[in-house]
Amino acid sequence: MDYEDLPYDELRDKAFDLAEKRHDVGFFLDLFNHTPAMQDASTEGGSLGEIGGTIIELVRGARETFGEQQVGDMKPLFVANYATYLREHSDS
Repeated sequence: MDYEDLPYDELRDKAFDLAEKRHDVGFFLDLFNHTPAMQDASTEGGSLGEIGGTIIELVRGARETFGEQQVGDMKPLFVANYATYLREHSDS
């Protein structure tokens, strides 16, 4: 399947649903680490700190953060990330 041809939000939702099903917190942390805000924080000694809450809260926050309107010119990076994730893990 050529995931890159899917509409952004559909591709994102497929990747998020799979990561949520797999309880793959690392997938979401990796996404957040690619955002400009986290890149700025890491150069200043910041981090995500301790992860509290549930995977559901993490997914909810990621859906808000990584909507098509919010990612702007970083959209190709996230499309590639989602498509790669789906290719690597959709059969597991």
